[in-house]
Amino acid sequence: MALIKCDGISIAYEGQTVVRDLSFWIEQGDYLCIVGENGSGKSTLVKSLLGLKPPFKGQILLGDGLKQDEIGYLPQQTVVQKDFPASVYEVVLSGRLNSRGWRPFYSAADKKAARENMELLGIREMEHQCFRDLSGGQKQRVLLARALCATKKLLLLDEPVTGLDPL
Repeated sequence: MALIKCDGISIAYEGQTVVRDLSFWIEQGDYLCIVGENGSGKSTLVKSLLGLKPPFKGQILLGDGLKQDEIGYLPQQTVVQKDFPASVYEVVLSGRLNSRGWRPFYSAADKKAARENMELLGIREMEHQCFRDLSGGQKQRVLLARALCATKKLLLLDEPVTGLDPL
């Protein structure tokens, strides 16, 4: 069964229909790229898949035991307060918050996942730097590492390469 199945969904943004009668499914191992002009509803569709903006018509079904908290997400833009004091490591590690439950501390597995994802994205040497001091592209890589930490079965990326610095 598909991880996500969209059956005839229509979604509105600010009172205007931006997605009309769309049907598709996503299987485990699939890569799906949605391309369209600005304002065509791509980000709105992603928010619907996350359960943040329900469609006004049709339905989105989660299959294969997929739960909302098993979906990682990298938004198109993330607003961070200028005085946000967290380090790169703390931001990446915060991706594990949902899987932590009521435990007061992160587990060794949580910390290992954060370090592995930082290594994967070439940001391990920045782990002690303050997130607010990074360039836009560096912040995007940190947030992608955070999304990877949050992901168990499905990762949704909304314009993930926007502003990325070259490695």
